Amino acid sequence: MALMDWPAFALSLRLGALTILILLPVGVILGRLLAYRAFAGKSLAEAAVALPLVLPPTVIGYYLLVSFGGASVFGRAYQALFGHSLVFSFEGLLAASVLVNLPFAIQPMQRAFEAIPPDVREAAACSGMSPWRVLIRIELPLAWPGIVTGLVLSFAHTLGEFGVVLMVGGSIPGQTKTIAISIYDRVQAFDNAAAGAMSALLLALSLVALGVTFMLSRGIGRRYV
Repeated sequence: MALMDWPAFALSLRLGALTILILLPVGVILGRLLAYRAFAGKSLAEAAVALPLVLPPTVIGYYLLVSFGGASVFGRAYQALFGHSLVFSFEGLLAASVLVNLPFAIQPMQRAFEAIPPDVREAAACSGMSPWRVLIRIELPLAWPGIVTGLVLSFAHTLGEFGVVLMVGGSIPGQTKTIAISIYDRVQAFDNAAAGAMSALLLALSLVALGVTFMLSRGIGRRYV
């Protein structure tokens, strides 16, 4: 038996890539909103974004399973539109991945926008730049380390996510069986060599991701000293 489950690894990479592709605009919009706007219920909104960090994955997976299932209005509407259930499908897995990775993407982006000195944005506005041009020409170039950090963390977390993936997607080869699920299956089958090889790969990827985030975090700190 091969040491690496390459189809599961490829599916995990695909899931991670699509997750960060969706989270890029979502994270920038919500991160910027939370950084610059004061509104009623802002603390509650920030708490809701951070909720996946403290809730057990099985709890998140349970609520997503109920929300995406055929007993829910959303689940029935999805099935009527697309002809198949959202649970135990790659689309459901992707939706769950985006939701569970919201804090990993939004929080670093929010901190990066908050680190931009207000006088820089005010000077750009006074010079006649539209809000859209200020975002494109000023804010995004200054906030890019936080944006990249959020995407890297989200991608790495997607590769290692287990509880939510198992509950929402199950373990369907080629559709919802990620490398984390494959590791679990190999352990259950007492195939320690394969489980160890795949675990080492995830460990290496996680170390690289954390190294990148720490490097970018130091860059943000030095930028405004």
